[in-house]
Amino acid sequence: MYLKIPLSAEEPGIGIVAVASFPFDFAADDSYRADSVIRSLIIDRSFAFASIYDNMACCCFSDCRRISFIFFEFGHHVRLATHTNFRNFVRSAGVNFYPLAGDSRELAEYMTRNRGFIPSGPGEISVQRKHLKVIIESTLPACTEPDLETGMPFRAQAIIANAPAYGHTHVAEALHVPLHIFFTMPWTPTNEFPHPLARVPQNTGYWLSYIIVELLIWWGIRGSINEFRRKKLNLPPIAYFSTYRGSISHLPTAYMWSPSVVPKPKDWGPLVDVVGYCFLDRGFKYQPEELVLKWIQKGTKPIYVGFGSMPLAEPQRTTHIILEALKDTGQRGIIDRGLGGLGNCTELPEDVLLIQDCPHDWLFRHCSAVVHHGGAGTTSTGLRAGCPTTIVPFFGDQFFWGETTHQKGLGPAPIPISQLNPTHLSNAINFMLQPEVKYRAIEIAKLIDSEDGVVAAVNAFHHHLPSELPLPPASEEDEDFANPLQWFLLKVEKWCCVPCGLRL
Repeated sequence: MYLKIPLSAEEPGIGIVAVASFPFDFAADDSYRADSVIRSLIIDRSFAFASIYDNMACCCFSDCRRISFIFFEFGHHVRLATHTNFRNFVRSAGVNFYPLAGDSRELAEYMTRNRGFIPSGPGEISVQRKHLKVIIESTLPACTEPDLETGMPFRAQAIIANAPAYGHTHVAEALHVPLHIFFTMPWTPTNEFPHPLARVPQNTGYWLSYIIVELLIWWGIRGSINEFRRKKLNLPPIAYFSTYRGSISHLPTAYMWSPSVVPKPKDWGPLVDVVGYCFLDRGFKYQPEELVLKWIQKGTKPIYVGFGSMPLAEPQRTTHIILEALKDTGQRGIIDRGLGGLGNCTELPEDVLLIQDCPHDWLFRHCSAVVHHGGAGTTSTGLRAGCPTTIVPFFGDQFFWGETTHQKGLGPAPIPISQLNPTHLSNAINFMLQPEVKYRAIEIAKLIDSEDGVVAAVNAFHHHLPSELPLPPASEEDEDFANPLQWFLLKVEKWCCVPCGLRL
């Protein structure tokens, strides 16, 4: 199916829906911390940005909102479908909202326990499937049901989804509409770095890590997908031995990070674009409390420490680690309480300020360096502010961004939350305070400021339209092993081991 995309605001546009679910990184109270949520989108009257597992997250609502504004200029109508706790934030941008099933807090807790999306043990498999099932099934009404409040009819004409939405390909197939992937972490196989959800000891396994992750996830959700196809979409099930494995390699894909931070790999073809970061710039209109502003202005620039929406097993112990490291390095500090409860039930010294719900794009400009969990949005905002960065990853792509900032010389090696202690954090702060590290951070910030990820993202979307939706093989008869590697891995699964040194 081909669609005509208007080239000016005078021509009639198409509707756009954005569907977003966030198991990777989210902030439940994100009216200000918009940069900590995974980017995901679907389009209305009939475009659909279907993103089910974000930004993770990779990505942020800030991307959705600014991209929505640009689409409005082209006459498109935008609907954003996500968890109900983001309803007010979506509507505050003037974007239509549609509720997506699933509990974002439970998803974050699951991701933290398992250090990623793949279940760490048999007991977690049912938890993963329960979350995925309700989210997958809610993608269809997000693209087809009328507005729940106004009753205005709606049917998606195209879909933009993040990579692990899992329902996106099948809804697009059923509706006969084009599909475009938008995401904040790499999901396309490459030999230049491993899949963010895998830790690979040698670069010879980088490309293979993407195939392994795709297969492990596909085997886990195949039952839910086929039930969704049969009962909701009236489509035939996908055979166990089908060459389809949930890959996005055949789809146009836009990665929402700066090419100055992670350049487009040489083995990614013309279907893939690296468009740049997409910022909302809420901080330019933010009016801080007088107490906060006075505290910032009365001394040297502080170190920011915060872990956003990440659950903390021992928030008081973590707070003491932070305070000890700040004291040891002689630095002022801002501690962001977040959802983990940092700073609660602790008497703080005068040179440490406890805050909550302060926009990062305003705050980070007043900090000398930042320490955080490594969500894609928080990382991008810190780099844009020219802040040396220490990442304390909990799960998922946070490890990838920690390694990336370290390799670029913008901060020390990442410190996994399980290894956080006063000595490690003190060493990290001292590393960030080196003049050469600050210089590199400022240079990267200049490059990021010269980019406009929102415009590039919209241009990439329009560039790949009109197009036909590539359909996955769905025949129950399909047992043609077109991919010898998949055949081999299927055999490996039956032997119950993967002897390649890959840890997931």
